[in-house]
Amino acid sequence: MAKKGMVEKNKRRQRLTKQFAGKREALKAIIMNQEVSIEERFAATLKLAQMPRNSAEIRIRNRCEVSGRSRAVYRKFKMSRIALRELGNKGLVPGLVKSSW
Repeated sequence: MAKKGMVEKNKRRQRLTKQFAGKREALKAIIMNQEVSIEERFAATLKLAQMPRNSAEIRIRNRCEVSGRSRAVYRKFKMSRIALRELGNKGLVPGLVKSSW
């Protein structure tokens, strides 16, 4: 089980990302637009830099929904390899079959 603080920090980052997504996209559009004057683009860059760091989508870490583990997380199942194996062996993951040969 991961530290509860790390899981909560990641949830906080997800909330901030959702909250500031529209504003960040608008500022990025201004920055990337070559037709806008350089002063306006620089001002948009400064506004973007003053936004909370944790509102950036890149700072969100994929974590297991079951255990909170941050490594070896399958995107399709949103679970770590360990949790997926345990639940798969119990037959609790639909469509997952233990291989045998």
